Amino acid sequence: MGLPWWGWAIAAAALGWAEIHVPGAYLIWIALGAALTAAAEAAFGLRLEAQLIVLIVASALSCGVGFFVYGRRTRRPDPGARLNSRDRLMVGQAGTVCTALVNGEGKVRVGDTVWLAAGPDLPEGTPVVIRSVRASRLVVERA
Repeated sequence: MGLPWWGWAIAAAALGWAEIHVPGAYLIWIALGAALTAAAEAAFGLRLEAQLIVLIVASALSCGVGFFVYGRRTRRPDPGARLNSRDRLMVGQAGTVCTALVNGEGKVRVGDTVWLAAGPDLPEGTPVVIRSVRASRLVVERA
């Protein structure tokens, strides 16, 4: 004799509640396994050993499905994502040399901010385009 179907349903609900309140990502898939075990127990009246096998197999399959569902979402980052990569926003922007670039170093104004810059020697007032960002220094070239 095994657990009644409603015991597995309560276990599934408790695991679903824990998924919401406890950090983790796999409890919901185990809850799905417990729910499927409740359905199998209600339909077939399984012994405890069979219930445990159904729980293990259903949980493993649902965890595998979850892995591929979430894995597919995290493998392809949004190319437009800008969080923690503000340097990508700077590339292609136009600016003006505000302190002449001498020996490859100077300052460039982009918008309302002055940045350290690297690039060819250019006089003050020259329009430039940002080609890349190296640490906090903009790499520029004549526009």
